[in-house]
Amino acid sequence: MSDDPREDTSEGERFLVIAVDGPAASGKGTIAAGLARHYRLPALDTGLLYRCVGVLMRKAGEDLDDEAVATAAAATLTADQLEDPALRTRAAGELASRVAVHPRVRAALLEFQRTFANQEGGAVLDGRDIGTVIVPDAPAKLYVTATPEVRADRRWKQLAGQGEAVAYEDVLADILKRDARDGGREAAPMRPAADAVLLDTSEMTIEQAADAARRIVEAARARWLKAN
Repeated sequence: MSDDPREDTSEGERFLVIAVDGPAASGKGTIAAGLARHYRLPALDTGLLYRCVGVLMRKAGEDLDDEAVATAAAATLTADQLEDPALRTRAAGELASRVAVHPRVRAALLEFQRTFANQEGGAVLDGRDIGTVIVPDAPAKLYVTATPEVRADRRWKQLAGQGEAVAYEDVLADILKRDARDGGREAAPMRPAADAVLLDTSEMTIEQAADAARRIVEAARARWLKAN
C-alpha cells in the first residue's frame, strides 16, 4: 500500500480541505505546515495576507484605521508578496491585527483564500476564521490553542531567534491585546467553529502536537471518505 494518503480517493476526486484556526503563537502554523507535508497538500498561512496589507500601508505612510485605503491594498495583493521576510516580524503581527478589524478588508481577501482552498486535491489553511468563515464546510477543522503565557514564551523565543530583542512581558502584553482585538472584532471574530476539534498544545512538544493533529485529521478524513 502506498504511503500517499491521497491514493485512497479516486482519480480527480477532491482529497481534503483542512482548516486550522487559533490565536497567535498557539502552534497552528507549525501544525498546519506539518499536515501539509504529511498529506502533500499546498498550505496557506492566511495571517500573512493581513500582515502584508499592514506592512504595505505602513511603508506608504498610510493610516491603518483608514478602511478604504486598507481595502484597496488588500484588493491588489499577489501571492509573491507573501514571501517578504518583513511579514514575519513582531511589528507585522501587530499591523495585521489592526487592519484585520476592517470588514471590507476581510471581504476583499475572502476570494483569495477560498480560491486557494478550493484548488484540485485540497489544501491546508491556517488563520483565525478558516473554519467559521472561509471554508465552513471543510471536512477537517482544528482549533489550536495554548495558555497566553505559553504562547508568549514561544513567540519571545522565536523573535529572539530572528534577532529581535524584546522583553517577555512586552510579548505577553501584545498577545493579550491581540487576543482581545481578534476575539472582539465585529467582522469574523476569532472563535472555534462549532464542529472544530480543540487541540490545546500548552504542555505538548512539537512532535506530540503534530501527532495529535494528524490523528484528528485522520478521524475527520475517515468520516469524509465514508460519506463521499
